[in-house]
Amino acid sequence: MTAKLLRRTACLLALCACMPLSHAAYMNAKAELAQVLLQRAWQQRLQTGDPAKPWPWADTSPVARLKVARLGIDEIVLSGDSGRTLAFGPGWAESTAIPGTPGLSVVSAHRDTHFAFLRNLRIGDRIEIDNADGSRMLRVTTMRIADSSREHIGVDNDANGLMLVTCYPFDALTAGGPLRFVVTAVPEHAS
Repeated sequence: MTAKLLRRTACLLALCACMPLSHAAYMNAKAELAQVLLQRAWQQRLQTGDPAKPWPWADTSPVARLKVARLGIDEIVLSGDSGRTLAFGPGWAESTAIPGTPGLSVVSAHRDTHFAFLRNLRIGDRIEIDNADGSRMLRVTTMRIADSSREHIGVDNDANGLMLVTCYPFDALTAGGPLRFVVTAVPEHAS
């Protein structure tokens, strides 16, 4: 009877150990599937000119496409930057300029999914932003760590370019700290 109890306990413990791994796999699979559906909605927006929901119950729609050729990055940017939106892709802070238009656009995403690539960006890298009106090429000019509890990130009404923001450090065990990794890119023709 004791050996049987030990086997059952071992199986239960093994099952419990697999749960966090399966949750992580589920989150990554959801993010990848979302990008496929978002790509379809983005194509529909380009064809019709109207916002297109990626799935019927979505409370967001694609507003831009962000590409970093050197890193093989091609992601759809969504309207809004709520936690629910960021679960599916990078989100545009709607109080800022639409990505790819004059003014400062702020786009944020999670450090462990869609903006994990920010750790590999370098000063001088090119970022392409496509929106319904065309394409804009930008170049990374600065990368810094900001404390969001002391600084309101992205409030520069005179700026022109793109700001990408994610939590920092990239390998933190828990989310929700005040530090942010901030990348700024300006139009290529600007200095």
